[in-house]
Amino acid sequence: MPRKWIDDLQKIRSIADYQFGRGVGRELFPRDVRIVCSRKTGRIRYVYLGERRLATLRPTNGLFSLSITGAKRIMENMKPPRLWVKVKDEATPFVKKGKSVFAKHVSDADEEIRPMEEVIVISEEGEVLAVGRAVLTGEEMKAFKKGVAVKVRRGAAEES
Repeated sequence: MPRKWIDDLQKIRSIADYQFGRGVGRELFPRDVRIVCSRKTGRIRYVYLGERRLATLRPTNGLFSLSITGAKRIMENMKPPRLWVKVKDEATPFVKKGKSVFAKHVSDADEEIRPMEEVIVISEEGEVLAVGRAVLTGEEMKAFKKGVAVKVRRGAAEES
């Protein structure tokens, strides 16, 4: 293995551990991931497992934007998972298509969520529906009955 690749793997794992919790980096990014760097800057941009993108490293804040595939890996491999928002069944088809999650449709949420964090939206059964950015804290999502709780970036129906 080239030294730069090992350093890059350690870097992306460390960022994932910081962003999503200890141990997530190793579960999300196994040794056979492919790291794609920007041609202009040479910085890490995308992480793939086979042909499926797991995450994009945002240059604006140095944190990851998850793909649906990456979110599923986190939900399957981390017990207990973090940064999740559970929505009621009536909102499931809309969220799957990439529509925002409103507070009135949130049935439960990780109380550690803070606004602007990357979150995973799941159904009552635990199926990954979407990934997006929290607008409210986890506690507010459960307490409020009006307003947007999660701005969905990508729904599961858009990525399949």
